[in-house]
Amino acid sequence: MAGDAEGGEVTAKNQRLMLVLLALAAVGAAALLALSGLKDQAAFFYAPSDAQRDPPPPDRAVRLGGMVEKGSVRRLPDGVSIAFVVTDGRATTPVTFSGIAPDLFREGSGVVAEGHFTPTRAFVATNLLAKHDERYMPPQMAGKMHETKTLEQ
Repeated sequence: MAGDAEGGEVTAKNQRLMLVLLALAAVGAAALLALSGLKDQAAFFYAPSDAQRDPPPPDRAVRLGGMVEKGSVRRLPDGVSIAFVVTDGRATTPVTFSGIAPDLFREGSGVVAEGHFTPTRAFVATNLLAKHDERYMPPQMAGKMHETKTLEQ
């Protein structure tokens, strides 16, 4: 018959369907590739009480967040390392860090430490992120905020 498509011929409808299926397969493959690449970079966040209740496996990259316990920061004899305790009010975790601590790092302030737990449940930090409150203002700006100038008549 004149109106029938022959068996070897691809219709426009089938061609569009194949294109859509190929596009979906490509997007799926790209998403899987991205997720597999990010899997190794993902670091889970733990508070000290979370880490005590459900400890992560040793040597797994995680983040530990809380407050630096007052009176716990001490410099180690090597001159580069520090040891301190992170607390969330319910539990505490001992932390060691080798390197230069951020300027805002101090007792009683918030901290997020990146690193891993040891088999003894101590935390070895490779990076420290000191947190400040939302009212933080650089020292240069603090004095200028309260300056007032009057108009002389």
